Amino acid sequence: MAHRTLADKVPAAPARRGPCSWVPMTAMMSVMTLSTAFTKLFGVRHPVALAPMGGSAGGALAAAVSQGGGLGLLGATKGDPEWLAREVPVVRQGTDRPWGIGLWTWAIDVAAVERALECQPRAVLLSFGDPSPFTERIRRAGATLILQVTDMTEARQAVDLGADVIVAQGTESGGHGARHGRSTLPFVPAVVDLAAPTPVLAAGGIADGRGLAAALALGAEGALIGTRFQATAEALVDPSITTAIVEGRGQDTERNRVLDIARGASWPSRYTARTLGHRYLDRWRGREAELAADRQAQRDYQDDVARGEVPPLPVWAGEAVDLITDLPPAADLVTALAAQAEDALTRVTRAGKG
Repeated sequence: MAHRTLADKVPAAPARRGPCSWVPMTAMMSVMTLSTAFTKLFGVRHPVALAPMGGSAGGALAAAVSQGGGLGLLGATKGDPEWLAREVPVVRQGTDRPWGIGLWTWAIDVAAVERALECQPRAVLLSFGDPSPFTERIRRAGATLILQVTDMTEARQAVDLGADVIVAQGTESGGHGARHGRSTLPFVPAVVDLAAPTPVLAAGGIADGRGLAAALALGAEGALIGTRFQATAEALVDPSITTAIVEGRGQDTERNRVLDIARGASWPSRYTARTLGHRYLDRWRGREAELAADRQAQRDYQDDVARGEVPPLPVWAGEAVDLITDLPPAADLVTALAAQAEDALTRVTRAGKG
């Protein structure tokens, strides 16, 4: 099979000859509504949330997802004040619909949470680490508390802390996740059963409406989607990243700690990251302890980045990357995901009656 390229897989947009010469997907598709506890809680049209991906889920992308009828979440990671000052006005100007902020729990302090809350998000999502020092502050501020979990221990803690929404992240997901986690298919219903009646969102390996339909069938009230939204017009990523995602295959992704160690990232060892292939991953796979002790190798990595021989960041990508073949506007993508999910659920219902 020929290797697919961005030019092969992404059709060019029609030329804009006038104000009505190009009709966006949202205008061409019939109106679909999948009502769930998640959509009712936030007053959104579709059970789709943007994963708050660090480095790519900026204000334009979050606003577009919210405008499309989902819940856009800014990837504020450590709560950097300059980043928030730049991206929050963008999302506010781009939508009057609900949006939120995502933070890495292991990397923040109370001040970071307070900065996020000053932006008055509708929701705050905490992931990767112990959220207990921050949950009451978020609740007192009136924001909806979303806790992402990667195993059953974290899921029980989220229930005990009174999360308004729980995200069950399977190991198929791109970027960081549990080193010893479980795949989405068995993990999501286990969390659904544990957390009921708290709404659960499924995450990991969901890149089209069929995946969203599967999440709903597992008992989730929607899906938190990351890699698919990296390949959209509004994502804060270098064109080389979108090219790699469109050309990538699920079999080329790998969960590892090598690249965190090589670039000096201080992620806790319990969380590995799923990425596309990388030269340093090939060189150091299975030799993480040796790499961690080799300061020269880490300096070599930074030197290679400075020379442009390796990208500044790994290409975070989930196992569903095969399903990503275009770079649509994010608002249109939300509508398409919902329409595809409804179509998939309708087909299953009809097959059952047949």
